[in-house]
Amino acid sequence: MDCEVREIVDELLDSYGEVGGINRIDCSNLPSKPAIGAVCEDLLRLAFPGFLDEEAVASAELDLETTSRVSRVIAALKKEVTRSLRLMGVTGEDGPGRAQKLVCDFLKRLPELRRVLRTDVEAAYDGDPAAKSFEEIILAYPCLEAIAVQRMAHVLYEEGLPLIPRMMTEWAHSKTGIDIHPGAQIGPYFFIDHGTGVVVGETCVIGSNVKLYHGVTLGARSFPKDAEGNPIKGNKRHPNVEDGVTVYPGATILGGETTIGARSTIGANAFIMQSIGADSLVALSEVEHDIKDKAAHRRSSGGGGVPRGG
Repeated sequence: MDCEVREIVDELLDSYGEVGGINRIDCSNLPSKPAIGAVCEDLLRLAFPGFLDEEAVASAELDLETTSRVSRVIAALKKEVTRSLRLMGVTGEDGPGRAQKLVCDFLKRLPELRRVLRTDVEAAYDGDPAAKSFEEIILAYPCLEAIAVQRMAHVLYEEGLPLIPRMMTEWAHSKTGIDIHPGAQIGPYFFIDHGTGVVVGETCVIGSNVKLYHGVTLGARSFPKDAEGNPIKGNKRHPNVEDGVTVYPGATILGGETTIGARSTIGANAFIMQSIGADSLVALSEVEHDIKDKAAHRRSSGGGGVPRGG
């Protein structure tokens, strides 16, 4: 059966005219997702030289290799930042000049960010008895990749740059399963064990030496709306987690007024919407388990066979 290409195209064109808000036609380009992904990969290589390259990097070649990579990041990121600035109304000759300064200022922060990332590697090594070396953590732990990209994206977020910081952290999210908003403020020695399903909201403030396990949500409660029913943006919606806190798997902590006090431990699957004082232990009450003998149950019910899979 022939596919009616003309009919499909005509119906799509009609849809483009009828359904607004998800079209971008006859407009300037937005930042490119593939380009931002490539920039993130180069930034990770600058942060961890020699770890993510297919060929070994010799110290004699480090200057040349770093110069080449920094120049590539400047060219690529300047193009995407210029596109992003258009969303703020920065156009014409002002766009490229402002983009160049923003990108250069950002890259000058990389040595400082590397010092903080070193503490994150230490936190992973100290916090996971399965970790045998720093090399294993940098190459095999998804949390480090997600945290590194978030720390870099946070710098651009603080500059008020639209889209690009969020695209960076969503690139890391798609690779690691760890969703950290670029707006979150995170102290040093941060570790996420296993990591899958972790969500850290935009207005979270996390202290130093904090450890999260998989499935933890630091999220928002229901948020206020204006007179027209639109969500009010920019208010504090996500919790604070003070120094030395450990949050075990599946715990959910919600609300901008919620603070988890220093050195506290939040047990698995806890659900918290109020502040917890320092040095607290929060755990669910003991749940009784109903344990049955399957063989005895089969005998009493007259069944003798072993169930087969579907």
